[in-house]
Order: sequence, then C-alpha cells, then structure tokens
Amino acid sequence: MDLLSVPSSPSLAGNVLFLARQRFCNWKSPERLHLDAIFATDGILYKNLRRGRGCFSKTTEASSSFSNGTEESPFIPVNTKPSDARIIYAVAPAMGHNQEAHPESHFRVPAIVQALDKLELTPKFRGSKVIELQNFRPASVDDITSVHTRSYVSGLEKAMDQASQDGLIFIEGSGPTYATVDTFQESLIAAGAGIALIDSVVAESKTSRDPPTGFALIRPPGHHAIPKGPMGFCVFGNIAIAARYAQRAHGLKRVFIIDFDVHHGNGTNDAFYEDPDIFFLSTHQDGSYPGTGKFDEIGHGDGEGTTLNLPLPGGSGDTAMRTVFDEVIVPCAQRFKPDIILVSAGYDAHALDPLASLQFTTGTYYMLASSIQQLAKDMCGGRCVFFLEGGYNLDSLSYSVADSFRAFLKEPSLASTFDNPAMLYEEPSMKVKQAIQRVKHLHSL
Repeated sequence: MDLLSVPSSPSLAGNVLFLARQRFCNWKSPERLHLDAIFATDGILYKNLRRGRGCFSKTTEASSSFSNGTEESPFIPVNTKPSDARIIYAVAPAMGHNQEAHPESHFRVPAIVQALDKLELTPKFRGSKVIELQNFRPASVDDITSVHTRSYVSGLEKAMDQASQDGLIFIEGSGPTYATVDTFQESLIAAGAGIALIDSVVAESKTSRDPPTGFALIRPPGHHAIPKGPMGFCVFGNIAIAARYAQRAHGLKRVFIIDFDVHHGNGTNDAFYEDPDIFFLSTHQDGSYPGTGKFDEIGHGDGEGTTLNLPLPGGSGDTAMRTVFDEVIVPCAQRFKPDIILVSAGYDAHALDPLASLQFTTGTYYMLASSIQQLAKDMCGGRCVFFLEGGYNLDSLSYSVADSFRAFLKEPSLASTFDNPAMLYEEPSMKVKQAIQRVKHLHSL
C-alpha cells in the first residue's frame, strides 16, 4: 500500500464550509431545503455527528439499541421492537475522515440526515415506523478480513501513525483515496453499521412477513475497495463484508447484490467473481471510472454466470432503468432465488451529479427503492439492506435518499418538488435497447 503525505491545512474547515455554502447558494429551487443548518456556527450538529449520533460507543455493547423518537422509551431492544417498523437505518458519517474540497466529504451524510429531519422522515416524526439503530459495534478485524487481505488491514491500521504526523495521506498511490488519523476506526464503524443492520433485519424477518428495509447511511463508501487495498474513495468493502457476514452468522447462503451506482463496483465484483452463491449485478455508465464492468465479465469457474455487468450509454435515465429492472434485474433474482438482497445505493447517476453523465432523477431512485423492496418481499421474505455508496451533489443526494425513505414507507414520491424536467434531454433509447439485449443474450434471460 503506497502512502503519500499531504500536510494538514489550518484553513480546511473554513474552505470546505465556503465551498459547501456556495453549492447550496447556487441552487435556485423554490422548494430548497434549509440545509445551511448543517453548518451552523455553534457546531451542534457537527459535534453530534462526529460522535456518531449515538451510533458508536467505545464500550462493547452486548446488543444494538434503537431510537424510535419517543421520550418515554429512547431505546428499544431488538426482541421487542415494534412490528410496524418500515425502515431501520444507521448513521455513520465519518466526520473525521475528510479532505478539503474532495467530493467524498464529511458533508454528505449530514446533508442526508438534515433532509430526513426537514421532511419529517425520522423517528421523531414517525415513531415506531422509522427506527434509528444506535450503539452498534464497529466491525472486527475478522469481519473485514472475510473480504480483504490481512496484510492490507494491518497496513492501513499502521498507516494511521503517519496520518497523525502528516495530517493527510493518500493510501492509493497517486489515486483519489485519502486517509486521516480517524480513517481506520471510522471505516470499521461504517462496516459495523451494515453488519448490525443485517442482524436487525434478519431478526425482524423471523417474526414478520414484511420486515423493515435497512439503510446504512455510511461513509467511506465501499464498492470500489478491492480485496488487496483501497480504491476510488473506498476503504473497506462494506456491502461485501455484510454479505459474508449474512452467510456466516445467519446461514443466508444465497446473496443477491444490486449495484446502481453510476460507477462499476469493481471491488464487489472481484470479491465474488468465482463464488456461485453471491450474485453481483451492476448497472453503471459505460466508460466511466474505473473502466471495468464490461458485458463479458460474467464470473469465473464455479462463479461463472453469477456476475452480470450492464454498462449503460451516457444519457440513460428513468426509462432505461425501469426497463432494466423489469427485463434484467427481476428475472435474474427469480432464477437465482436469493436468501437476502443487498443494494449498493449510489446516487451519483442523478442528472445533477457532477461526476458522471447519466440522467437518473429523484423519481428514478424512488422507483428503484420501491421496486427492490417489493422484489425482496417476493423473493426472500423482505430481507433487504441498502448501503450508501456515491452521490456528490448534496442536494440531489439528500432529496433522493429521502424519497427512497418515502418509497419504503409506501408514501407518494415528492420528486416533482425537486426534479426539473427541463434539465433532461432525450435518452439514447436505441443504444439502451442494444445494451439490454446483449446482456440478456449473454445470461440467457
């Protein structure tokens, strides 16, 4: 693992604050959320999030606890959690993992949390229907090494000493993945949130035919991290670690992973490329970072046929993704017969996102959330957990996650208050059709 040090800047917080405010001020929507509260000068929200919003305790708890928004009973044990819960989520914002002006910044999760609160989608407003998982354990080194090499994990932990001295280091050679002194621990917490949600959703599925959908609002993201190291803003493969945990701890042998991030989830792809029990399905923009995820990458050996990559042409949008869901994702899941569905939920395919050029809308993400939730109910007893991956326009990211929550609650989408049809252009329907037909032919769908 190559390390490059970058001296810390005393103006980091101020510069990032300025950039964030500029981003918000440039948004002219009349329905704009007042997300500036995130950056309030008293720093209350920042401090709460840096402590993990109660999601991490230095003491090793025997079990996770829940907040349902009621003053009388702030913690609800797993075995007595109300059966009417529709969403269970965990927040791990990694406030100490941040680089000045980097798109994968510590403002991402706070923007989502603020939007959920503003739109009244938190336990404070929804009571037992929306549960925030708190006081969960960070992942163990053994959890991480179920996917990553032990040499990488130990090397990253040792690198924290250098980060402490130098302020900021790059842990991907000349690549874009950075680390601060907090990165190792913050990454363990992120992976731990996913594991705790697996436990909670599986426990609920044993007593309910319609368990809550899980959502890990976490960073650093994970789907680019390869077994031997970090890559593309990602440190540990959060969803891959959760998949192995579901198999090992709960006997959920067959895991179906859907990755709709705009970039190919090469790390997850590589981790399970020869595994017949984990089906990895990725839709992503053709030619985008990291350049992997070609049609003919279908798995190897015993795993041949359990990897499906569908690179979509630039400009693909809502119509394309609806067709992909109906003609590719559903038949793959029906044939695979999963025990649980996990989702790498990247919101960077949104038309407003600066790092790619697909045309998903907030409505597209509502459709995906609703459809995947129903697919899980049809195929595997409703067991389903989403994991935050990309999404770098704070406005489209926060609104799209919020609309995903509304989908899980089976409430109408509010996408029309955010999406502007004038920003869209005609999708490349012929190229999309050809791509879908090609992948259907390769996989005999």
